[in-house]
Amino acid sequence: MAKKRINILGVTGSIGASTAKVVLSAPDQFEVNVISGHSRREDLQSLKEQLGAKHAVCTAEDTLEDFLDEPVDLTVSAITGFAGLRPLLKAIENSKAVAIANKEPLVAAGPLVIAACEKYDTQILPIDSEHNAIFQVFDHDNKDSIERIILTASGGPFRTWSVLDMKQATPEQAVDHPNWSMGQKISVDSASMMNKALEVIEAHYLFNMSAEQIDVLVHPQSVVHSMVEYSDGSILSQMGASDMCTPIAYALAWPQRMRTPGERLNLAEMRDLSFEELDTEKFPAIGFAKDAIRSGLGACIALNAANEIAVDAFLGERIGFGDINTCVAKGLDIHSQYAKSIANDAGLEDIEALDLDIRSQITTFMKKL
Repeated sequence: MAKKRINILGVTGSIGASTAKVVLSAPDQFEVNVISGHSRREDLQSLKEQLGAKHAVCTAEDTLEDFLDEPVDLTVSAITGFAGLRPLLKAIENSKAVAIANKEPLVAAGPLVIAACEKYDTQILPIDSEHNAIFQVFDHDNKDSIERIILTASGGPFRTWSVLDMKQATPEQAVDHPNWSMGQKISVDSASMMNKALEVIEAHYLFNMSAEQIDVLVHPQSVVHSMVEYSDGSILSQMGASDMCTPIAYALAWPQRMRTPGERLNLAEMRDLSFEELDTEKFPAIGFAKDAIRSGLGACIALNAANEIAVDAFLGERIGFGDINTCVAKGLDIHSQYAKSIANDAGLEDIEALDLDIRSQITTFMKKL
């Protein structure tokens, strides 16, 4: 494989750290241009030295977009939340491919991101294990033969909990995921199933599938990462260990493959692979997501903004776990009744304005909870 020049945005987070691990396992295959982190300057400097990066940008002090003008083969976009949107759009301009690990930019600005990739002829490579799995078995040349895609969900730490017990859950319990080691925000999203809801919206944009063509199935073992069902009844799936090094390596090496330092799946040890229907009463987030897809981009922006504000408040112990869904429902209601409608081809400024408006109104709303 020819040596690739890459950027790693959000290198100090969990996905960024796994990306660095994969890159360091094959130093002859990669040349690191820009790495970024928000505030952990010592960690950022250490990773710059380890990776031999040309630039290390602390986004709490510097504007990341100023460092993304140099052309690269691939940019890994792993900045948590809506804050990753502007850097992603800038990276698209100067990257042959972008490997997207943060869901929120696609959820809140999917059409804008897709249009930018088409304009600059930039390939999108999903890093999320579920979308990466779909990407590997999705026959783009025969899309008409695809009936649906099936996202698998572990069920998170509260899969067997009652609704009443979930309402009393602490941040420590919510971030204690049974299968994956992730950052705090995505771990809480997994506990509420909002992580899967965001993935439903992301899949809608990535694979141009309707809400009715995207299903979610609970798979506690997290071995089958997602599936694609075809018109002849065939269901193709991708399997692997619960280790993000695998989808990251796929994206880094695409269209080829590379060895990774991550765990390997031992099929002989797979005694039980089970699947369950999703309890939509306990986990209403999937319904929120499908309603948002049907309503359009503005609703997707509202869902994401309300959830980000609510999760931050929950982690700060200002609201309860059960209040997260209440805030998301309120955000969707605010958008439908009061917020200015956003067209699906809206520009960045309009998207950011609606995002800010929903965040402000949800912040006010939470004070009443």
